[in-house]
Amino acid sequence: MARAIEAAGIPTVVIMVDRAKAETMSVPRGLVLRFPFGRPFGAPGNPEQQRVVLEDALTMLSTCQEPGEVRTLPYRWRREDYVRILAERHGGMSSGI
Repeated sequence: MARAIEAAGIPTVVIMVDRAKAETMSVPRGLVLRFPFGRPFGAPGNPEQQRVVLEDALTMLSTCQEPGEVRTLPYRWRREDYVRILAERHGGMSSGI
């Protein structure tokens, strides 16, 4: 699906939880998280965690230099303070969620 969207001129980032699979599939741009299978954006009901992942995916669209680049994000499933991460990114302002 990502390749078809890319062929139409729209850049994509595929968010996955398995780096080996991301590399095997040769996605246009891949973002890998060490989250449980089926939860690549984070825990249900955790909008701060989901927003951090979304912001990182959007950043990858503008900073990716190589086709097929795969990046692994450092976050752990329930070990990060996502409210703090957002506050640091946005100058201590509310995340607006």
